[in-house]
Amino acid sequence: MYVLAEVNHRANQTTITFVNDTERIESEPLCFSGDSVLCSMPVFETTFGLAKSGDAQLTGNMTKGTSAGKQEWQVLAKYGESQRIPGASGQPIYNISGRWAMQFQRPDGSWRQAVGELKQTGNRLTGTIINPSGDYRFLEGAVWSDSLYLTAFDGAHMYAFRAHMPNDTTLDAGIFFDGTPPGSVFRAQKNAAARLPELSPVAGMKPVINALSFRFPDLDSNIVSLGDARFRNKVVIVQLMGSWCPNCMDETKFLSEFYNSQQYTGVEVVSLAYELSTDFHRSANTLRKFQQRFGVRYPMLITGARSADPDKAAKTLPQLTNINYFPTTIFIGKKGQVRDIHNGFYGPGAPDYFEAYKKKFYKTIEQLTRE
Repeated sequence: MYVLAEVNHRANQTTITFVNDTERIESEPLCFSGDSVLCSMPVFETTFGLAKSGDAQLTGNMTKGTSAGKQEWQVLAKYGESQRIPGASGQPIYNISGRWAMQFQRPDGSWRQAVGELKQTGNRLTGTIINPSGDYRFLEGAVWSDSLYLTAFDGAHMYAFRAHMPNDTTLDAGIFFDGTPPGSVFRAQKNAAARLPELSPVAGMKPVINALSFRFPDLDSNIVSLGDARFRNKVVIVQLMGSWCPNCMDETKFLSEFYNSQQYTGVEVVSLAYELSTDFHRSANTLRKFQQRFGVRYPMLITGARSADPDKAAKTLPQLTNINYFPTTIFIGKKGQVRDIHNGFYGPGAPDYFEAYKKKFYKTIEQLTRE
């Protein structure tokens, strides 16, 4: 897949900024050794080890932390490339701007529903693809002849979409690649009325239970409980998240800005992290990146349960029926009762959905703070 990046030099430091439409993700300062360079991302467990190969290119590997250990991907970086998608030139046959009803084929042959929001200007194509629980954030690519190609790289997750366009209302022979070969088949029809299906099964409270309780360590191993004085008689927002999750990254930015704005008094936020492993130090290190990147001032706690553990709800929050989507956000009133649970998150890459979520979020907060 193709990704566009920019090299920055300032204050005796060099960084790399990865470009996804209007989004810019800047790396940590590069470390140089001879003709080699090491690059670390500001969130996620991702590093690049590259070496000079010719006059204007670098080759090497991207190393990414996963639940199964580390994965490596070959990388070729060419200096001076201005096109995100090389070879995407010439007048496109169709303009495919608009809303699309999309279907992605699962391994068992069934189809899952999604909605595409695309904007085409000449050859340039931007937008996102929205699932019932979240979005693929900022996609950027090109349309040329009768084909489209969209990509994104958020610091760890690689997305690439390729499809054939037999006309301006149909996408077929689509392939979606998210880092796991051979990719998934997709198809789409333009449909201004396309809507997402309801999530199922979602996290909810068990019958006759209306309150949460938990005790987990923060990033410095201090135990934090929902019964602590800082949470009593306050509205509490509990974020179920993971430092591996791109939609959690968007929600953490939103919640941190909300909390730091001090717009509402008597509101607390706490994050409960479900990480890729049960290693406390590994989890704390990756969560600290989130904490620093987004200026998080509220507690971030480590549950000790892996995100892929099917029994994570029973092990950590037995009052819940399940935890299937990240992030999941729980709203607790001043009397300690769970008042609302929101599964999933749509960020600024899906602006209409993001604005709708913010409207509902603030309505909920205003209602709970008045009680």
